[in-house]
Amino acid sequence: MKKPIYNRVLLKLSGESLALKPTANASCNIDATMLTFLTQEIKQVYDLQLEIAIVIGGGNIFRGETMVNNGTDRITGDSIGMLATVINALAMQDALRNSGMHARVMSAISIGGVCEDYIRVKAISALSEKCIVILAAGTGSPLFTTDTAASLRASEVGAELVLKATKVNGVYNKDPAKHADAKLYRRLSYDQIIIDRLGIMDSTAVVMCRDNNIPIRVFNIFSPGALQQLLLGESVGTLIN
Repeated sequence: MKKPIYNRVLLKLSGESLALKPTANASCNIDATMLTFLTQEIKQVYDLQLEIAIVIGGGNIFRGETMVNNGTDRITGDSIGMLATVINALAMQDALRNSGMHARVMSAISIGGVCEDYIRVKAISALSEKCIVILAAGTGSPLFTTDTAASLRASEVGAELVLKATKVNGVYNKDPAKHADAKLYRRLSYDQIIIDRLGIMDSTAVVMCRDNNIPIRVFNIFSPGALQQLLLGESVGTLIN
């Protein structure tokens, strides 16, 4: 059996990946079918004895910009969004545990009756014991995306790779859903992502990975087995380094 080429990784999931039919106004929520599918994909790499941290967005439940556009204060909107990520994290924790995996949620905002607070040394200790650590509530501060939270946490816990899970096969020069001639990039530099405004992650997240020398792999999470394949060294998606 092949062995993984990484020891510790951070998987960034969008909130929409937990929903069966994502919509622009985020009126969907958590779908049991999608949660089961994601759990099975994660179980494949968990069984390889990888150390896995997960950051999940909250867009399937709430998008702060939607309310901001309707007059809500940005800080309030982002705070609600952080709470939405906690909901998704708890759902993921339960699904992982029901599939025989060790998992725990750590939140960047204190919600003592629901889950434990994020403390870096505790997260690292749990990862070293092969417990999946789900890092919720983004950075704990408004005005930062969960992509930036993923880059920050990857830097803090010493992840060797950030896995950016999407619904397409990697980074394209234009939207493949709208353009049949869209070109898939197999490898890009951090600076190309920023200069060309390719939009796969926000610039703050990309710069943080660049400055901490953490590569990013963008791949299609809905392609069965793709997560396991790339962690075993196969050329899947787009590598940013």
